Amino acid sequence: MSTQPPSRTKFYRNKRDGKVMGVCAGIADYTGLDVSLVRIMFLAGLFMSGGSVLPLYFIAGWVAPDQPREFAMEGPDERRFWQQVRASPQQTSRDIRSRLRDIDRRLADVEHYVTTENRSLANEIDGLR
Repeated sequence: MSTQPPSRTKFYRNKRDGKVMGVCAGIADYTGLDVSLVRIMFLAGLFMSGGSVLPLYFIAGWVAPDQPREFAMEGPDERRFWQQVRASPQQTSRDIRSRLRDIDRRLADVEHYVTTENRSLANEIDGLR
């Protein structure tokens, strides 16, 4: 029985970059915001709520799973990509489709260049035989 790979669109605690339980770092990873900004917003929310947000922080730290090890090795580009997927899946799929269309067009141009009657290229190929 095989297990499913961890989901990149799920919220995880990030203990590696976290200070207390990794909740603010996990929120920063999930949303794409800077972790310092998330911590400042949490402290502002803590003071404005009179401390009633603190139990929510500990509940989130207790309930949320740890970030899987395989996510720790991803680079900044991959991390940014998955943050964009979480923020706007439809826009990300449109961007990917557009990039693939562009690659397909360039490959078609190369194929056209190679397969058309190109005397200099044909002479070079004949010279290799």
